[in-house]
Amino acid sequence: MAKMNLLQAINNALVTTMEADEKVMVFGEDVGHFGGVFRATSNLQEKFGKSRCFNTPLSEQGIIGFANGLASQGSVPVAEIQFSDYIFPAFDQIVNETSKWRYRSGGQFSCGTLTIRTPYGGGIAGGLYHSQSPEAFFAHIPGMKVVIPRNPKQAKGLLIASIRDDNPVLFMEPKKIYRASVGDVPENDYELPLGKADIVATGTDITLLAWGAQVEVLEKAAEMAKKDGISCEIIDLQSILPWDAETIFQSVYKTGRLLINHEAPLTGGFASEIAATVQQECFLYLEAPIARVCGLDTPYPLAHEKEYMPDHLKTYEAIKRTLDY
Repeated sequence: MAKMNLLQAINNALVTTMEADEKVMVFGEDVGHFGGVFRATSNLQEKFGKSRCFNTPLSEQGIIGFANGLASQGSVPVAEIQFSDYIFPAFDQIVNETSKWRYRSGGQFSCGTLTIRTPYGGGIAGGLYHSQSPEAFFAHIPGMKVVIPRNPKQAKGLLIASIRDDNPVLFMEPKKIYRASVGDVPENDYELPLGKADIVATGTDITLLAWGAQVEVLEKAAEMAKKDGISCEIIDLQSILPWDAETIFQSVYKTGRLLINHEAPLTGGFASEIAATVQQECFLYLEAPIARVCGLDTPYPLAHEKEYMPDHLKTYEAIKRTLDY
């Protein structure tokens, strides 16, 4: 075991896969000698050379188009989009090429070896163009996976699994906890399963569900609720696509209540999909309406970032409302 923060775990995962497979290459804006804007790719160019870790032009559409071509010809590209807010110029490439190439070609070609890394979310005073959480946009795309880690150990295991998965993966990293989240990480090569939720804490009164940095928010809210005698089961979804509905069902059968927390705006957020699916399956087990604690339906505000965030206090209040229903 080694003590790492989230960034160091991601860097370690990249080193691990690049050492194990010479076809793995990392590229994006400023990822080379500079090590990326957050330093997630520090020292990769020095270790593996400019042919395997290199800078690209400032063109997200070009980065993913180039990555699609590499993946379809047998390379294992790990493409970085510097901020998830700027992934939208590449949206057409991801939606109409990355995710569909295998289906479109009848299995002759595939972008399955492509992994797209991107930091997402607020909490760093980044304003409206460096704080968005666009995971729900990509949950609507058949043919790819969407993965979000919550801590260093998960980040390393999930990223290694994403790079080696036979499907294109969008790996979204919660930048708010890049340096704040520190934990013990195995130094060996290991993978964590994609598409599988992780039960962080067991409980009997209400199921709390989140992903990424918001899992810590649930833990703080659950501690507050515990003082009121409320037992919370906390689940980290980990994969948005595919998502582990069965684990959520089993938890809701037990607790009879569900609260979903995500940083993205409420309307059209992925909590909506989860809530609709759970009520269809667990309707007769529910003791209260499914609660959603989410961001506001506004552009991400710089001056009012604290008010925007679905924090532990808002979550605690929603837990109380759900139990009192």
